[in-house]
Amino acid sequence: MKILISNDDGVYALGITSLASEIAKIAEITVIAPDRNRSGASNSLSVQTPVRLQQLTNGFYSVTGTPTDCVHLAVTGLFQTKFDMVISGINAGANLGDDVLYSGTVAAATEGGILGLPSVAFSLVGKDPQKNYDTAALVARQIIERLKKEPLPHATILNVNIPDITIDELEGFELTRLGKRHPAQPAIKALDPRGYPVYWIGASGLEEDAGPGTDFHAIKENKVSITPIQIDMTNYDAFEQVKAWTSGLMVCKK
Repeated sequence: MKILISNDDGVYALGITSLASEIAKIAEITVIAPDRNRSGASNSLSVQTPVRLQQLTNGFYSVTGTPTDCVHLAVTGLFQTKFDMVISGINAGANLGDDVLYSGTVAAATEGGILGLPSVAFSLVGKDPQKNYDTAALVARQIIERLKKEPLPHATILNVNIPDITIDELEGFELTRLGKRHPAQPAIKALDPRGYPVYWIGASGLEEDAGPGTDFHAIKENKVSITPIQIDMTNYDAFEQVKAWTSGLMVCKK
């Protein structure tokens, strides 16, 4: 297999190094990632400014752009390689519930899906993950080997979260749905050294929908959460109500 690896924590992050080292045992890998931490970049593309590319001494490619830039460039012509899969991570922290809307880690995987490739995002869930990237890397390898042996449908995207524990403490794998968080905490106002106001975006909200079946619950049970996600965000359940609502609209011409 020829696998493209990216992330949002940056090309020098421990998570991507751990992931690349483990996956290189079972596949031919190419690593391309942002030159710095781009957490929260979501699916943004650098369409107003050019991006620059540099190959590092370890063979990784560093890009002055977003995770989506990295995957888009790699798949649409930067390399002659035709990739079989895109994987992203290992993220330093959770991508559970609403997090997937903001996550650059998940965005790298969804860009792979948009471009027609099966893709997986891996995240290590902990307040300050440091010790158990080897656990997450081993989990990633098992999942990739499973996908190689028994592929999922075309352009399937998986969001995988691994608890920050040792491999011996893991209780298994669970198919989950996305949970939901409470609204984010308020923005924090501060002053810069010159006395001008600056604002810090508030922390993510606490868990709201986190019962059995959710990704949050699986992590609490020391299980690996595997959630299939999709690009189509259409709310089909609202169709009939919105259809009735739009029937009352009229074009008012001058």
